[in-house]
Amino acid sequence: MAEISLTAMAHSYERHPSGPEDYAIRQLDHVWHKGGAYALLGPSGCGKSTMLNIISGLLAPSEGEVRFDGKRVNELSPRDRNIAQVFQFPVVYDSMTVFDNLAFPLRNSKVPKDRIRERVEEIAGVLELESLLKRKARNLTADEKQKVSMGRGLVREDVTAILFDEPLTVIDPQLKWKLRRKLKQIHEQFDITMIYVTHDQLEASTFADKIAVMYEGRIVQFGTPTELFENPNHTFVGFFIGSPGMNLLPVTRSGDGVCFGGLDIPLSDDLRQRLADLQTDNLKLGIRPEFVEASEPGEGTHLAAVEDVEDLGTYQIVTARLEGQLLKIRVSEDARVDRGQTLHLHFPTRWLKLYADEYLVEATS
Repeated sequence: MAEISLTAMAHSYERHPSGPEDYAIRQLDHVWHKGGAYALLGPSGCGKSTMLNIISGLLAPSEGEVRFDGKRVNELSPRDRNIAQVFQFPVVYDSMTVFDNLAFPLRNSKVPKDRIRERVEEIAGVLELESLLKRKARNLTADEKQKVSMGRGLVREDVTAILFDEPLTVIDPQLKWKLRRKLKQIHEQFDITMIYVTHDQLEASTFADKIAVMYEGRIVQFGTPTELFENPNHTFVGFFIGSPGMNLLPVTRSGDGVCFGGLDIPLSDDLRQRLADLQTDNLKLGIRPEFVEASEPGEGTHLAAVEDVEDLGTYQIVTARLEGQLLKIRVSEDARVDRGQTLHLHFPTRWLKLYADEYLVEATS
């Protein structure tokens, strides 16, 4: 396994890119530390698969360097980089048995026969493929083929890293959770550097110790699932992480902080000072639905009209209108909330986030 570093890396599929919009990956620097379990999360078209293919060597970056343990590998093939990659759709040899599919990478590397059998049986056990080892791959279900494809990536002991490009797309939903846990177990057992590409935040947070969130060709935040949820560094992270995502309200400056409609929201002295130093008027206030409090009338509460209530079994999502803006509020399953009623909302200062030009304005103290 290796530390993978990307330095001043950018990529465009255009021969003569004329601006940032022509780049699938805009210039960035990033390090994937040795032995980590990482997820690369973002919507379709944000550059996730492009980055993975650059790391593996399937694609040469337009600019910058890819380094494994400090050594430049831009000119090396995927084979020479010693990377294992698992794709969205299963890659198996239908005419071979499951055993031979799993053994294939080891035979190519001239691993001794006894060790091949040991390793194949070990990985087959982890993925629960033992009963299928003698079966031809053509006779497998799509779920089983993808497990074999994943096993081919996992079976090698000498790989620099294993890259997963949305590997659970074809997996039955009931098996997805189980396989995510299996991959986590494999990582903990073998301590292999793994990078897992997905657009599904649940897959990312279940598998990864740290998640890189991509947006418009950039990594806009790299952190633990808790950090991304509680302290999103960019409005996109706030919106994309969570179900539903963060409430983001356009605001303007006011005497004690910011305001929207006729409502003043006070900020701490430190944030007011930071705000005074900013030149932009592109300001947003963010708070997650989980942190908005529906409380009794009192100082610091704001009256909002309920427009919709979604009962999701273990909790409810309330949509309410406050000063012309729609807000989502998460309330307990036994709270009695109906359309047309009014709620007194309180925004705890701890959970209010201020964004300028889409990035978080952080207090210095």
